Amino acid sequence: MNEYCLTMGNLTETYEVQLEKELGIMKNNPQSQPSRAGTLLWYQLSLIGVGSIIGAGFFLGTGVSIRIAGPALLVGYLIGGLVAYIVYHALAEMSVHDPQPGSFRTYARKAFGPYMGFMSGWIYWVAGVLIMSSEIVALSVFTRFWLPGVPLWIFSVIYSVLGFGIIGLGTSNFGKIESLFGLIKLCTLVVFIGFGLLITTGLISFAHTAAPVSSMNTLFPNGLLGLWSALVYVLFSYGGIEELGVASNELKHKKDAPKAGTVMLIMLTAIYACSLYFVFQLVNWQEINESRSPFITALLPFHLPFLDSLFNLIIISAAFSTMVGTLFTVTQVMVSLSQDGDAPQALSRMNKRNVPLQALLMSASGLAAAICFSFWLQNTIYAYFTTAAGLLLILNWIIILASYIRNRSSYRSIQDQRSRVSRTLTSYTGIGIIILVVMGSLLRSDERIGCYVALGIVAVIGAACTIKHTHWNGWFKQKAR
Repeated sequence: MNEYCLTMGNLTETYEVQLEKELGIMKNNPQSQPSRAGTLLWYQLSLIGVGSIIGAGFFLGTGVSIRIAGPALLVGYLIGGLVAYIVYHALAEMSVHDPQPGSFRTYARKAFGPYMGFMSGWIYWVAGVLIMSSEIVALSVFTRFWLPGVPLWIFSVIYSVLGFGIIGLGTSNFGKIESLFGLIKLCTLVVFIGFGLLITTGLISFAHTAAPVSSMNTLFPNGLLGLWSALVYVLFSYGGIEELGVASNELKHKKDAPKAGTVMLIMLTAIYACSLYFVFQLVNWQEINESRSPFITALLPFHLPFLDSLFNLIIISAAFSTMVGTLFTVTQVMVSLSQDGDAPQALSRMNKRNVPLQALLMSASGLAAAICFSFWLQNTIYAYFTTAAGLLLILNWIIILASYIRNRSSYRSIQDQRSRVSRTLTSYTGIGIIILVVMGSLLRSDERIGCYVALGIVAVIGAACTIKHTHWNGWFKQKAR
């Protein structure tokens, strides 16, 4: 269970969005809706993005990445930051020139037609449901650290009800709660970085020191292939940038979206790299394993009181915020699918709190089924599905970049031909790097099987898309009546 929780932890960093207020919940066709004025300033989006993207997986699952790549993971996070910047910049530019509540789904539909809109939305929804279920299981496991006699399924029910209750309160309360969790995660890493700085500069005396990362042999202990295999987990750590593209619709000045994303990704990459750098300085990387958070391993020699309980609480808060944020997002995606006729129209109806209750229940049904499978299947088998979910999210970045390349020619305000060509080449470069990262997942058996599962899910959704558009095109509308 620990191996499974750590592996899936990296996959859970994908969807924490605080300010996606009322996006994708228009009553009419979202493509025909004008962009409404936002109130968010660019630096607010940058700070919220840093806190929201950092999830439980970074505190937990980096042990898996370190085991694969060693200190070379520092280079990996720089590569991941570059890819994330390319993807976010493409999505932000589309949001600036063509604001759409459906964001990446709408852009994919505009670029490649209704088939791609169907595929993008349902792939996103399935991946989100799998990630939520893995978060619920992780929450249950880590809560039982304090209450070992309580069955896991009881904790699963409690956390699920709490998550649905928060969403049911409406987007205003959801945003406040998510912001609090984001602040906890951000402050934890900043404090850890400050602590590591005090130790390495000698301001705090400590007998135990790790071997410094000072040579290529030390930096790449498992070679370039080790780094290549670990890059897929690195990209998982940046999951959620596509949702920041959606949230950029809340900016007071839409033109500030690229600037907000640039600052956010610089801060995020710096926090990731600095925190891992001090982990490597405080403890030899070979002492780090999947059974314990690398941050706990780095701090154990200090004999700090209640260290395990403190980090357990932090991990629980991070996992819960990821679960709630994912629930909110997949529900909005389901609403968008419903409005485009790719899901029953009844799923887009709102209650008095402006909450799509039926879409929320649809997500609840998927979550309940996934949780049951998580307890029924062996841990290793279910871990393949959660790995596949993370890969599906990365593949969605390819859809975003491809949509950007196709849609960019329609933005008349972009007159600089040289800039247009360079950004298009940058997008192709991003696609190439992502494909190489996915290919790197084939180097290890557990990641390879997860990749096959992801391709299987895409094939099933593709078949459903074909059947829907050839035989059941009017079925969803009739079902809604």
